[in-house]
Amino acid sequence: MATETLVPLESNPEVMNKFLQKLGVPCNWNIVDVMGLEPELLSWVPKPVIAVTLLFPLSDAYEHHKQKEENDILSKGQEISNNLFYMKQNISNACGTVALVHGVANNTDKIQLNDGPLKKFLEEATELDANARGELFVKSESIINAHKELAQEGQTNTPSADDSVNHHFITFVHKDGILYELDGRKAFPINHGKTTPDSLLDDAAKICKEFMARDPEEVRFTVVALAASE
Repeated sequence: MATETLVPLESNPEVMNKFLQKLGVPCNWNIVDVMGLEPELLSWVPKPVIAVTLLFPLSDAYEHHKQKEENDILSKGQEISNNLFYMKQNISNACGTVALVHGVANNTDKIQLNDGPLKKFLEEATELDANARGELFVKSESIINAHKELAQEGQTNTPSADDSVNHHFITFVHKDGILYELDGRKAFPINHGKTTPDSLLDDAAKICKEFMARDPEEVRFTVVALAASE
C-alpha cells in the first residue's frame, strides 16, 4: 500500500516537460495541451502523438463505473498484449508521474531515452509484474525526488484553491493495434478496442468524452498529449 503522500504533479505541460527531461526524455518529445476533443481542435495537436493523458476529478460516478468495469472484465475476460508496460500506483498523489511513465515506457521504440533515472527504472522493471514495478517505483529515489521538486515548483506558480479536489491522471497508449487505458489504481489495464498509431489521439478522445459524459456537471477535465516537438 501507499507508503508516502506526495504533492500532486500539476497538469501543466511546462512542468511536465521539465520533469520528463530530468528523467532522461529528449527534447524532441513534449507534452502539449489538447485544447478540445472535437476533430478540428484535435487537428491542431502536433503529430505524431504517442500517448494521451487525462486529468479528471474522482467522483462517485467514476468509482461506480470503475467497479462495474472491473467486474465485467473479470467475468468476460480481455486480451492484453505481452508488450504492454503497466505498473501499479503504490504511492499517494503520484498518479501524474505514473501516467507520464506509462506514456514513455510504452514508446521506448520511438523515444531514445538518455541515460538517467527513467532508463534505469525501465531496465530493472521490464521483467517484473505490475505490483513489483509499483514497489520498485516507490524505491526509485531519483524519480520521486524529481516529482517532489517539480510538483513544488508547479504549486508556487499556481493557485492552490483546488487543493482539496481529488483529481487523478490516466494515460492512453497504442500497443499492437489496441488502445489501452493505463491507470495504476485499477486492477489491470483496460483494452478499449482497436486503434492505430495515426488514430490514437482521436480514439483516446472518444474515451475521454465518455469520462466527461459520466460527470456532466463537472468541468475540471484536462487532456494533454505526448507528441513530437515541432
